[in-house]
Amino acid sequence: MMLVIDKPAGLPVHRGPQAKGRVIPVLTDHLDALRFGLPRRPEAAHRLDKDTSGCLVLGRHPRAMAQLNQMFRDGRVGKTYWAVVEGEPAEEEGLIDFALAKLSPDRGWWMKTDPAGLPSQTCYRVLGRGRLDGAPLAWLALEPLTGRTHQLRVHCAASGWPIRGDEIYGTAPRSGGPGLHLHAHELILPLYPKREPIRVAAPAPPHLHAALAACGWAPGETFPKP
Repeated sequence: MMLVIDKPAGLPVHRGPQAKGRVIPVLTDHLDALRFGLPRRPEAAHRLDKDTSGCLVLGRHPRAMAQLNQMFRDGRVGKTYWAVVEGEPAEEEGLIDFALAKLSPDRGWWMKTDPAGLPSQTCYRVLGRGRLDGAPLAWLALEPLTGRTHQLRVHCAASGWPIRGDEIYGTAPRSGGPGLHLHAHELILPLYPKREPIRVAAPAPPHLHAALAACGWAPGETFPKP
């Protein structure tokens, strides 16, 4: 019914308006190679930002897509992201609760906190703390309870600890930065009613290794700490 791939950072899932007139590689260019005998190529069942790496679910046929789409809409898929943030959350865990709205009509998908916006909630847990180049960092597990555009990035920035490498909401330069330190680490999918949920985790990509190690991560560590 599905495939789960480890999407690299920097690869858009779909060809958006910004790619018009330019040759920009996108994930959909490669999906025909993942048919594995089926007449149609698989399609993405949910979204990941271009600069976010990690687990992406593909539905292999229309019936699977309908079931997966409904699971994501109903919030029945468990999602855990790893992020390295600049700064130090005061608490070891908590709930970020900021409504979100578009920043402005001419800023595309850029978002802002706005009491009049859509309700948006993210649970966070500190997995480690450390310093890199003299600056404090924290390694977080983020669980979005809603699915707003750029939710994790805006929520972290609005909390006072932007995600490392965030060129829009953080302090990273527009070019030459360390890359967005946000990784779709784990998915838990209750695909079959009478079986245990399927749990899939993607290893941390290389551009996160130095910052994660500074916060106590050990190379090869895959599943979240309990």
